[in-house]
Amino acid sequence: MGMSVTISAATDQDAEQILKLQYLCYQPEAALYDDYSIEPLTQTLDDLRAELGDACAVVARLGTEVVGAVRGTVDADGTAAIGKLIVHPRMQHHGLGGRLLAAVEERLTAERSAKRYRLLTGHRSEGNLRLYRSHGYASVGTEQVSSRLSVITLEKEAAAADGAPQSYVASA
Repeated sequence: MGMSVTISAATDQDAEQILKLQYLCYQPEAALYDDYSIEPLTQTLDDLRAELGDACAVVARLGTEVVGAVRGTVDADGTAAIGKLIVHPRMQHHGLGGRLLAAVEERLTAERSAKRYRLLTGHRSEGNLRLYRSHGYASVGTEQVSSRLSVITLEKEAAAADGAPQSYVASA
């Protein structure tokens, strides 16, 4: 065996593998909320390609296979929206989700000047909440979307080059 997982920028050629992995990874979420019409399960390949063109996207590869992915965008005020963090079920619980999250945060800060990171997850998605909280995210709000779903918004400040949160870095 001996193959290790590498993390790199996603390319347009990764789109089909990402879409298939996304479909696989969001099945448990859809079951948890009894809603199979969620966007990650209905997104088309063309829509994904357009999203990848606009987003900062990162993939994890085991050889040539995409086994994880995440993407994010940054708005005008410097808030990075991170979404669709997925890891193949056979690769979960080995730290890959955290590595992907750190990689996309780093790229969003370096390439798009992110000042803070924001992500959303469902109120029953305990594994997601654990992962995000273990990486410094804190809940900043909850929105009742339907009788079955409340969406929790989590945020954290981006770190500066020296590792200090940007809010503590003195400006010149």
